[in-house]
Amino acid sequence: MDNYGNYYQKPKKPSKFSYFLVAIIGAIIGGIITAYVAPTYLYGNIIPLPEIYQYNSEAPIINTIDIKPTDEINTVSAVAKKGMSSVVGITTIQVQQEFIWSRTVEGVGSGVIVDSNGYILTNSHVIADGKAREINVLFENGDSKEAEVIWYDPTLDLAIIKVNARNLIAAELGDSDKLEVGEIAIAIGNPLGLEFQRTVTAGVISGLHRSIQVTRYNVMEDLIQTDASINPGNSGGPLLNAKGQVIGINTAKIQTGEGLGFSIPINTVKPIIESVIRDKNIEPVSLGISGSDIDLYERQMGAEIKAEKGVLVVEVIPDSPADKAGIKPMDVITKLGDKEISSLSALRKELYNYQSGDKVEIEINRNGEILNLTIEFE
Repeated sequence: MDNYGNYYQKPKKPSKFSYFLVAIIGAIIGGIITAYVAPTYLYGNIIPLPEIYQYNSEAPIINTIDIKPTDEINTVSAVAKKGMSSVVGITTIQVQQEFIWSRTVEGVGSGVIVDSNGYILTNSHVIADGKAREINVLFENGDSKEAEVIWYDPTLDLAIIKVNARNLIAAELGDSDKLEVGEIAIAIGNPLGLEFQRTVTAGVISGLHRSIQVTRYNVMEDLIQTDASINPGNSGGPLLNAKGQVIGINTAKIQTGEGLGFSIPINTVKPIIESVIRDKNIEPVSLGISGSDIDLYERQMGAEIKAEKGVLVVEVIPDSPADKAGIKPMDVITKLGDKEISSLSALRKELYNYQSGDKVEIEINRNGEILNLTIEFE
């Protein structure tokens, strides 16, 4: 009771829960101020900016290019739509002789239409290097037609076959000499057979001017390397750029590694396609020599050649273009025109670029001395 005769009740102490609630509310308010108010109003106006945020004229400029992941997806879809109708499936039947009996072997590959009048580009090994007994081409609309072999070259692993058809949708050919490492690469083909026909895989150009050992005596050179998935059955199908242009013909995959596919540059076969369609002349001009890769000759003969690369001239045919130009046995051909020659397959590929009557400089290494001669093809 107080002095006025009133009863007085002592105030209760706040509970622990009240303290906890006040602490939670304070933390929330502090977090809001720190996250929203300070960066937009306090820092730089009332509170000085920390040193890390202050402008530094010597700091590197950050790349501000905006990468949109959907761009690549849209590109691949557009390329697939453009190129799909030009891609075909190829099935073959080959007769293989084994001792005293024979058996038929079926093969599956891919191809790409390069001319509306029925010309189709594929790999030589898809048609069994000309030994296939039957070749059938399956088109996007489900039609199937028999094909005949027009040209093939096992050293280049390229072939042209033809079906009796017109008004086909031919693929647009690009320029493989302008390729750059890192640009988009899209492969279309029939991996693992027709069950997965016209499969689209995408990646990048991983490397250029690659060489791979195909057989003991055959090295494929100047190939395009890509990480776009290439599997058995993709062989002969196109490798496309971001514009939907054919830049290569898929040929091989390294079985011991992932993401290692290879394509033959389309510029290798362009002059052949033009020659076949224009005048049916599909034989390359001849130098008039028999030759050998240097390393192969050194291994077989136990000799040492004074050249690191090129084609060793073993024999010169009398009165041939090589003979008239002054080329002699044991010369090493190192360059034809402006193209370096490192092997027989590279030389054969370059000869497709010339016709009868053309003159070109040829560089040879004669016992360590470099000579430049002029050869005229007949």
